[in-house]
Amino acid sequence: MSTGSSPGVSDGSAPGPRPGLARAVAVVALVALAALIPLLGPPAALHGTGEAAAPGTRGIGLLRAVLFAALCVPLGEVFVDRLARSVPGAPAVRPRSWAPYAAGVGFVAALGLASVVSTGNLVPHSPADLDVGGLYASRDGKLALLEVNAFAAAGLCALSRRPASQVWPLAAVVVAEALRAHPTTEYGPLLGSGLTLVHLTCASLWVGGLLYALRTLRGWGVREAGAALLGLYARVAAVLLAAITATGVWSSLRRMPSDTILDQLTGTAYGRALLAKVLLVAAVAGLALWARIRLSRAADPLTACSPARAEVVALGVVVALSGLLTALPVPIRW
Repeated sequence: MSTGSSPGVSDGSAPGPRPGLARAVAVVALVALAALIPLLGPPAALHGTGEAAAPGTRGIGLLRAVLFAALCVPLGEVFVDRLARSVPGAPAVRPRSWAPYAAGVGFVAALGLASVVSTGNLVPHSPADLDVGGLYASRDGKLALLEVNAFAAAGLCALSRRPASQVWPLAAVVVAEALRAHPTTEYGPLLGSGLTLVHLTCASLWVGGLLYALRTLRGWGVREAGAALLGLYARVAAVLLAAITATGVWSSLRRMPSDTILDQLTGTAYGRALLAKVLLVAAVAGLALWARIRLSRAADPLTACSPARAEVVALGVVVALSGLLTALPVPIRW
């Protein structure tokens, strides 16, 4: 009678596969690819438009994308952790929090962006170029300092006994980003900031929430609880997607009036990046719908994890495109 081991189980005679290492390599590769979008995107988007790129466009786009990602991770953890507590029979186990690391990465990105603001939105070439005191004299400088301090506070909260308290400094980052994106010289800056506030909040919960939900399911052995958590997340995600779509369309129409939007989507750098983001979000919505159908109709609801993982990857690219958008010249001059 054969005593051979079953497929996928190592008998110890040879080194078996290391899925943890493979996952880590895949994550590093995906992060590297996402970083190429803000680094290589500006020349491609600006080609043939007649628009000039601001100094340091590539670096600013990359730093902004990193800042957005650092915002998504902890907000998604707090959001899904609350959902998981309401699942009947859910295991108490949770994956290790990435919030402290995200806060550290966000702090470095915010510090880099603040250094650019301190030099009058020019790329500093040496510490002597920095004017830290000058940050207090301008609106953009104060907002940049607020983001640096908020990420530092979020990191301390994440390491405390009440990690959920990091929501407050993270909310300060969202508010600062909303105000920064719409200067007072713009027409209707408060409306624009309000739209960005809702858009960025919902996007952070959607992206970070899905990532943490998938990480949570990996550690749960109870399939019913896992399916229930995915179902809860899917219902909230549908509302988040609706809010993201509505605020995104409204914000775009404010910057590109409906009678010029078709020309600007192909004739301006901002429009081209926005078009790429819209198409990618549409693909993400299709993946989300596919996952929802599997969740409700498949014999094993957790097969919905496959399209959900692809959705996370695509959302990572969307975050990179969002960072690129903030660095490109806005097509409409107010």
